[in-house]
Amino acid sequence: MTGEKRFGVATATQLQGKELSYNNLNDTDAAFELVAEFDPKDGPAVAIIKHANPCGVALGGSLVEAYKRALECDPVSAFGGIVALNGRLDKAAAEAIAEIFTEVVIAPEADDDAVAAFAKKKNLRLLVTGGLPDPAAPGLSLKTIAGGFLVQNRDIGRVRREDLKIVTNKQPTDAQIRDMLFAFTVCKHVKSNAIIFAKNGQTAGIGAGQMNRRDSARIAALRAGEAAEMAKLPASLAQGSACASDAFFPFPDGLLQAVEAGATSVIQPGGSIRDDEVIKAADEAGIAMAFTGMRHFRH
Repeated sequence: MTGEKRFGVATATQLQGKELSYNNLNDTDAAFELVAEFDPKDGPAVAIIKHANPCGVALGGSLVEAYKRALECDPVSAFGGIVALNGRLDKAAAEAIAEIFTEVVIAPEADDDAVAAFAKKKNLRLLVTGGLPDPAAPGLSLKTIAGGFLVQNRDIGRVRREDLKIVTNKQPTDAQIRDMLFAFTVCKHVKSNAIIFAKNGQTAGIGAGQMNRRDSARIAALRAGEAAEMAKLPASLAQGSACASDAFFPFPDGLLQAVEAGATSVIQPGGSIRDDEVIKAADEAGIAMAFTGMRHFRH
């Protein structure tokens, strides 16, 4: 079935499958906005979304490698999910994606061979947009409430290396800084309270939407451990990872939960009245921690 759809900032062509539902469009938008954070000039990136939250995000030397690394984070949740790519979908990536049930795939472009690979999947929809949305573009976010609606500016905040304030005795390595920035970028697109473990350009565990930050850390740690078991790895994916928190740790317990899971560096906004306690806990644990001065707090 072919038809033109308005999607985000570009026209998306529905190349195959049934009509997209409200949830399909909402989740696809979340996936596309997230993957657009990673400039194609810096390499391939893939985001897998389920119920508006990422269950895996990764960079790679190719799109198929990025997809497999993203899938490794949480292959259970990825079933029936949305896959977004920041580059031209090729046959290798398409065939890998088609191995499990996927609702929608969205990419700026697609090879004919990739389209042909998807043609065998009855309920898989491919959207080709012609470009990526600009994550720094200003705009408005709207939410309905009883009797009206709320309007606020889009979250276009982006943290760079020079924005980081290292608050611990332990200084992060270059690799840890890259992991922290990657994790914090993903954190921007995760429902609060959000905790992300990431290592080497791959999410290791994601904890989303919990009523307290400690539980989000526990869920992220659980996901990282389960992912390692499924991949038959000797240790949790969170071992040696960077932990990102979308808002400050109000108490040391959330940070200590991340350390127990294997995180060796932490990135968070800072700004709690107990920042000194949290910094002390990080120093006692021997990890590096950076403050961004910016929170995301997605709702």
